[in-house]
Formats: sequence, C-alpha cells, structure tokens
Amino acid sequence: MLSILIGLVLLIILAYLGWSIIWIAPLISGIVALMSGMDILATYRETYMAGFVDFAKEWFPVFLLGAIFGKLMEDTGAAQSVAFSITRVIGKTRAILGVLIAAAVLTYGGVSLFVVVFAIYPLAVALFREADISRKLLPGTFALGAFTFTMTALPGTPQIQNLIPMDYYGTTPLAAPFMGIASAIVMAVGGYLYLKWRENRLTRKDDRFTEPQEENAVEGVNEDELPNVWLSLIPLFVVVLTLNVLNWSIIVSLIAGSLLLMLFNYKRYKQFSESVNDGAKGSVMAVINTSAAVGFGVVITATPAFDDLAGILLGIPGHPLISQALSIQVMAAITGSAGGGMGIGLEALGEQYYQIAQEQGYNLDAFHRVASVASGASILPHNGALLTLFAVTGLTHKDSYGDIAAVGLIIPTIAVIVAVIMGAIGIY
Repeated sequence: MLSILIGLVLLIILAYLGWSIIWIAPLISGIVALMSGMDILATYRETYMAGFVDFAKEWFPVFLLGAIFGKLMEDTGAAQSVAFSITRVIGKTRAILGVLIAAAVLTYGGVSLFVVVFAIYPLAVALFREADISRKLLPGTFALGAFTFTMTALPGTPQIQNLIPMDYYGTTPLAAPFMGIASAIVMAVGGYLYLKWRENRLTRKDDRFTEPQEENAVEGVNEDELPNVWLSLIPLFVVVLTLNVLNWSIIVSLIAGSLLLMLFNYKRYKQFSESVNDGAKGSVMAVINTSAAVGFGVVITATPAFDDLAGILLGIPGHPLISQALSIQVMAAITGSAGGGMGIGLEALGEQYYQIAQEQGYNLDAFHRVASVASGASILPHNGALLTLFAVTGLTHKDSYGDIAAVGLIIPTIAVIVAVIMGAIGIY
C-alpha cells in the first residue's frame, strides 16, 4: 500500500513542478513496481505499455478528429463568428457572461477544450478591456465555460469525458439527463455568481483591466471578415444531433462536422491542409499525455496491494455512487487529467461497479453521469488544461488559481454531491 501512496504523491509533486507526465508516469511506475516486488522491465513492457496502448487505440481517433474539427472552426473564423454573435446579443458590458456562453457553446458543439481557449482569447481580451474588468478573471471564466458543465454534465456533450463511461456501462452520451442538467445548473449558475462577486470585489479595490504582456498580446479581429454565424453554427449542431439523435459514432459525427465546415468555407481551401495538420499535431500530445496517465493507473491496479485499496474504496459506506465519485475525482485530481483519471478509475473498478449495479438493480446511467461529473471536479494547480490556460493568458497561479479552485473544484464538487443524491434516490 505504501508503494501506491508514494507513487501517487510523486506523480502529483513532479507534475506540479512542471515535469511532463509523458516520462514521469513510466518512471514512477517503475518505482511502484520495485517497491511492490514486481519485475520492473516486465511491468513497463507488459503492464504500463498495455494500458497506454489500449487507451490510445480506443480513443486516438476521437482526439484526432476533435482537434481537427476544432482547428478548422478556429482557422475558418467560425468559432470567432459564433463568439462575436453571442456577445452582440448579450451586450459587451456583460463580458464575463459573454465569454462564458461562447466557450460553453463551442465546447458543447464538439470543439476541443484547448482550441476553445485559443479561438476566443482575442475576443475575451477585447470584451474585458471594454468592460474594464481585471484580466485575473479570464482563466476562471474560460475554465467555467469550457472545463466544467459542458465537458462533463450536460447530456449529449461530445467531449471525451462524457464518452469514456459508455465502454464500461453500455450507456449513451445522453445518460441520466436529469442528473446531468441539475449538475450543470449548479456549476453554471454557481460559477457565474461567484465570478460576478469577484468582479465587483476587484472593481471596488480598483483592480481593473491591464494590457497583457507582449508575448500574450492579441490582434484585433475584423468582424466583417468572419463567416456567416448560422453557417458557423450548423457544423456544431450536426455533431451533437448526429451523435445523440441518429446515434452515429462520434468519429463519424466529427467527420461530418469537419466536412461541412470546409464546404461552407470553400473559399479558404488553401488553409485547410495547414489546419488539418496543426490539429493532428496537437491531438498527438493530448492523447499521449492522457495515455501516459492511464498506463500509470494500470500499473497501480496490477500491484499486489491494489486489491486491498479497491476493497477500501468499494467498502465506503452508503450508495456505491459515493465510492465511485470519490475514486474517480481523486484519480483525476492526482493525474491532472479528467480523462486520464477517469480512465484509471474505471479501468480499475468499472467492472466491479457494473456488477454491483447489475446485482443490486442500480441504474447504470447514474454511474455514467456521476463518473463524468466527478472527473471534472478535479482542477488542482498541476492540471494540464490549467497550465495551458495560464500560458495563453499570461497569468499565474497567484493571480487566478483561487478563482479556478472555486469554479473548477469546489462548486463542481457540490455538483457531484447533487448528482450522487439524485442517483441514489432514483431521479435520473
């Protein structure tokens, strides 16, 4: 048991210090294997790499096509067109709400979380400048719009955090809609009210907008050059509707959305090859990072002590949704990856929870939704998405992590509790 604890502590410390999980995951897996009396090379070749490769084999097409779709949305101007139209309706003085809704619409439409940040960062800076709001609130606003309720809670979202549980529970992206909507309301409304409270507090302290440093400066966007907003929205609708109404594979849905984007923006055809190439390159790092985390989790599950740990987790008093939520949230927090942590938790315990649900008559959709929501309630300082967000905005943990913790950890944890209670009393 000590080997598991030391491995988890090392992983979170080194990741927090900025060391890439691509190489620290196999290194720490070797340390865990050594302390557990396992053969190090055999553990790496047969256990760690098996977990790594199995996850990549299953999910690389989704990472690849999602990144390409998102990059096409960004490079054709479709993402910016949607964002600008939303802010025109809401009003430029409601900068936080405008950026929040724009990020949420793009994320729910299938655009990669990271692409959303890059695509609407210029608009967000312009809105915050006009409303004279402190840039310290930018990371929290992005995190709330892209990394929380649209990623994990809203039924039908095409993000991978909503798709992974399907393999373990035989569910669909629309699993437990009432639980998902209730969790989404807690996160969206609670997070927005918190950010507005923070805006008022910073304004009273005369902490207002400051221009970003040169390396984080943005160029203005000419709205007249952006594509038609309705044509920009159609590919997003197609991805969501074909996935959830026509029950297409997410792979086919993303291909359809990408082809429509290129068709509607055919005059920009010279950009397509570069956009596809850039999206493909970005997807490689994303899937390798997540697969590395999953490989480490598979090593943990192979240690002799894991059966004892699993027994402790499964033996947590109360409804099994409680222990599942806790297991996945902790794994996601430790690895700094919602998808990776969920992959670890479900790879280790998903079969047991499935059997418990079948034997005791629990609803599998409820397990799906709780797993998704719990995976997102996990943004600690070393989280990979958070580090990217800080790099894009030019802000630091000192500037903005308190807001991230509120909208990406504390309030989502409340949403997890709401989902667990609803699932336990039979409201799915």
